[in-house]
Amino acid sequence: MKKTTIAAAFLGLALSLVSGHEAVAQVQNADVLNAPVDISKNFENYLNTFYFADELASFDPATGKGTVKYLRYNYKTRQAFNNMMMKPDVEKANEFPATEYADAPVLPFSIEFVSDRTVRIKNASGPQFNQVAESLMLVNGTAPNHPESWKYSKTATGHQYVSKHGKVVIESKPWHVKIYDAAGKMLTSTLHNDDLQNTYTPTLPFSFVRNNNDYSRNVAPVFGLEPDEKIFGCGESFTQFNKRGQKVIMWTDDANGVQNETMYKPIPFYMSSRGYGVFMHTSAPITVDFGKYYASANKMMIGDDVADLFIFLGEPKDILDEYTNLTGKAAMPPLWSFGLWMSRITYFSEKEGREVAKNLRKYKIPSDVIHFDTGWFDVDWRNNYEFASKRFEDPKKMMADMKKDGFNVCLWQLPYFTPKNTLFNEIVNNNLAVKDKKGNIPYEDAVLDFSNPETVKWYQGKLKHLFDQGVGVFKVDFGEAAPTDGLYHSGRTGFYEHNLYPLRYNKAVAEVTQREKGYTLIWARSTWAGSQRYPLHWGGDAETNNGAMAATLRGGLSLGLSGFSFWSHDLGGFATKSPEALYRRWTPFGMLTSHVRSHGEPPREPWLFSEDFLKGYRAADNMRYELMPYIYAQAKESSEKGLPMMRALFVEFPNDPGAWLIDNQYMFGSDLLVAPLFEEVTERDVYLPAGTWIDYQTKKVYQGGWHRIKAGDIPIVVLVKDGTALPHIALAQSTQDMDWSKLTLKVFATDAATTATGKVFLPGGDKVQTVSAARSGNSFTVGQNPYNGKITFKTELIK
Repeated sequence: MKKTTIAAAFLGLALSLVSGHEAVAQVQNADVLNAPVDISKNFENYLNTFYFADELASFDPATGKGTVKYLRYNYKTRQAFNNMMMKPDVEKANEFPATEYADAPVLPFSIEFVSDRTVRIKNASGPQFNQVAESLMLVNGTAPNHPESWKYSKTATGHQYVSKHGKVVIESKPWHVKIYDAAGKMLTSTLHNDDLQNTYTPTLPFSFVRNNNDYSRNVAPVFGLEPDEKIFGCGESFTQFNKRGQKVIMWTDDANGVQNETMYKPIPFYMSSRGYGVFMHTSAPITVDFGKYYASANKMMIGDDVADLFIFLGEPKDILDEYTNLTGKAAMPPLWSFGLWMSRITYFSEKEGREVAKNLRKYKIPSDVIHFDTGWFDVDWRNNYEFASKRFEDPKKMMADMKKDGFNVCLWQLPYFTPKNTLFNEIVNNNLAVKDKKGNIPYEDAVLDFSNPETVKWYQGKLKHLFDQGVGVFKVDFGEAAPTDGLYHSGRTGFYEHNLYPLRYNKAVAEVTQREKGYTLIWARSTWAGSQRYPLHWGGDAETNNGAMAATLRGGLSLGLSGFSFWSHDLGGFATKSPEALYRRWTPFGMLTSHVRSHGEPPREPWLFSEDFLKGYRAADNMRYELMPYIYAQAKESSEKGLPMMRALFVEFPNDPGAWLIDNQYMFGSDLLVAPLFEEVTERDVYLPAGTWIDYQTKKVYQGGWHRIKAGDIPIVVLVKDGTALPHIALAQSTQDMDWSKLTLKVFATDAATTATGKVFLPGGDKVQTVSAARSGNSFTVGQNPYNGKITFKTELIK
């Protein structure tokens, strides 16, 4: 959310020198207030001392606990003609007195088994005197340990553990941890310095660094990369989909758009095309070099002094299921949230809100949410949790009337309070804000400290007051500016709390929503690992151009591969008035994501554009509302399995090499393949995985492979898998007016298909049901009705 008049007040990301860690911006290339922390700089500073993991010093197979010996190195230069080379050399201890400190420290190492697919590896770079008892990132605070799911055996060179899904080999000297799949293929392995003697490129092995300026330590678990290996995830990353060859900085940031490398939603998790995933369990800054500097090395450079890695084995669906078992699966949002959210920057009054609601029904634009953005306070952006009394005559009655007409109300707010805010003194005087080293506040603004239970209680009380008036959901905006050098109630600095701040923020709003409304729902911009438990999140402040539309899709796909089931974006982009042609193409793309909102610089309402645009917008919206039974069932299944509703092709087709190369189309649920139009064209190249596909609009039939496909009347390409019974519902202007007792199964089936199946989940139901229809001549008939007559299924064969 941006306005240039207040940009300075809300940039808010302090990054001067934090405990000696250099702050380097990705975008501005300058040390400014909104710059991410690139921890890799500590591993490039050759004044520092490096410790390379060398050998297993001790190990108890029964407990999985042991120690690893580290050798001390410094990087030194050597001139060769006009070339200066740098290589690590073994270094003697430089501490005084020499009797008190280890030359080659022996430090803790452990391995645990969360499940038969999940392995936990921990390496500490020093003693841990202040360990957090529970992690907010883990769904139960701690990770389970099931050693019985893996069988141990001693080997000639070390130790190994085997489950039905893979094998972990620990080699004693040189120390390695090697990960294999069930077929015996090595998926990845730690890198030892011996592995790097065949290159002149100075490359870190598995190691840690002791920083020269303050003696803090940062770990670098370094693993190998294979030649054809691809890497995906890391949160809502807008850069190239495959992260192989990229350097990714995971630091929650106000990205100021979607066409740069900073992220509103970094997640310290990624998956490999080789069949494994990795969760870096920390909230410290992380920089990962996925083979950018040295192609065969995956360098996870972590600001923490402990490497705590969870490694998951399997295909993408298995990995996502395991990761979300550990960090939490998304709650199922209420049905109305899947309807259209109508918004702009901003509606300033009750009159405007009522007029928008009236026009949505007048122009027959199905919709379920009216969102009031920054202008519902006395002063625009001055968030004090009170409707402006002069512009909102009776907000409680307004929301009650809207509710009767099928609209829920969403309100914008943020956790920063300017000095002129009427709540500023209350927050500061009651110690509810983040402090600086002096005990003052770091910024001109007060930033709520969500690590303080009293702050959460105060904050949730403000939201409850609005829920009591009839509010349906809150927009959880910003959250990326937690002061990096601030002091928090948790006892930690922003070095650890900054990335955790969005998770605390998301949790605070979601929990009061659940308590007061009976459902878990927010509309948030910033995240960290675990935020997927609190749906939903949207893609931030996209530019209004073709590049932003494409980047938005890449970001959504990447977030989906990081454990998030539900995600949305602003139709047509955000930053300026959306060009009509772009808005027209972007609309069906938005209608075929988990949630959909029109929002940004005005105008946004479709009746304020041309008549042709209004018809096109209505048609795309109608399509979504008629598909609501499909969307709702896919949402329920996604929430249960940790799957994204908008998913990369390889999630559904992991054995198709072509599916791993596609970043400009996606599966919407399990049965619809969607290819948006990113330029002002009427057709595009579409890759289809093996099988038969039927165009949702034109009914043309295609086989797997590349095709040039023309869009239908709605400017998007949508294809359905052969043999799909796609559930539809009669069009209604709001989800509350839908008749779920009568559903139509539109059967997309070629002559070769004898059966068709679809999935249905009813509002208030307890599980997803599969409905099957069998061919009977030129039609299909539903066999056993899983709802025992509560629903009448009509079948319609699409030809």
